[in-house]
Amino acid sequence: MDKLINTFGIDARCTKLLEFYTVEELKEFWPEIAEARRQGKLLIIGRGSNLLPTGDYDGLVVRSRIMGRTVVESHAPSGSLPTGEGGGRGRSSRILVGSGETVDDVIAWSLSQGLYGMENLSLIPGEVGASAVQNIGAYGVEAKDFIVSLHALNLETGEIVEITNAQCEYGYRQSRFKNDWRNRFIITDVTYQLSTSFTPHLDYGNIRKVLEDKGISCDLKDGQLSAQLLRDTIIDIRNAKLPDYEKEGNAGSFFMNPIVGKEKFEELIAKYPNMPYYPAANDMVKLPAGWLIDQCGWKGKTLGRAGVHDKQALVLVNKGGATGEEVVALCRQVQKDVLDRFGVEIHPEVNIV
Repeated sequence: MDKLINTFGIDARCTKLLEFYTVEELKEFWPEIAEARRQGKLLIIGRGSNLLPTGDYDGLVVRSRIMGRTVVESHAPSGSLPTGEGGGRGRSSRILVGSGETVDDVIAWSLSQGLYGMENLSLIPGEVGASAVQNIGAYGVEAKDFIVSLHALNLETGEIVEITNAQCEYGYRQSRFKNDWRNRFIITDVTYQLSTSFTPHLDYGNIRKVLEDKGISCDLKDGQLSAQLLRDTIIDIRNAKLPDYEKEGNAGSFFMNPIVGKEKFEELIAKYPNMPYYPAANDMVKLPAGWLIDQCGWKGKTLGRAGVHDKQALVLVNKGGATGEEVVALCRQVQKDVLDRFGVEIHPEVNIV
């Protein structure tokens, strides 16, 4: 059996790990992958940075190793990107990226090409293919704000197809790839649209405060803030509160931030006036799951060999030798305590298998 890759540091195996380096190689593997899918024994992963194994996986695990980054198209001054305003105004360029590339590497490369927008996603360990499945996000920016389209192998037909941003039906940490398209496609590349104009997003979390505490003006007219400086700041913030998975196994943010209706929000804010919150679509309100967990006293606490990180309650960690079942037990207890205290359900964004 092969090792089941995961950043949680869980000792787990799979029947077979299949890695492909080109589209042609993937198409050659298609009959084997399609048969595993038919038997319900197929798991498609990236770096395993959003994966929690609860034991050995009796099936085929498939991972893209397709690399490459290319500027493929430039556009005259334009408005918004596909679903958001990540690129700002001005000229824009589209980049074609292999699904096996790491998102953080792509961001660093993009800045070197004078292309901006994804700085707030810096240091997220996931791969490009996973970014399109999970709609990864951080500090008010999401992958869907930049994804134009992608190519994928249709496991039902064996054909490479193009899928647009709109067809993916993106939502908060959601896409059709996680729902009705689950195990139907294997992504081979993603096209992102970025801007040649730097338009920072500073009003989520403590980004603006950290910059100002460093004596850096957030007004672009002052010429102090650059895309590289914003990226470096995001990296510093993440490093200060998130554990290195190579030292303490984890999958980053374990829970999604819950979104509640206006009536529930007003009930909570009356009782907890210092509760942070963020506006969401359709008059809904997003609550920081980390704050809810912290208020329940879980930050820094352990249950068996699994624990809640002492600097960020949103992160569950392997304290050494933990099994997937131990992490799940901790997850369930945290969920119960948050529900009991706040009447709010929190759900994992990590894929538990």
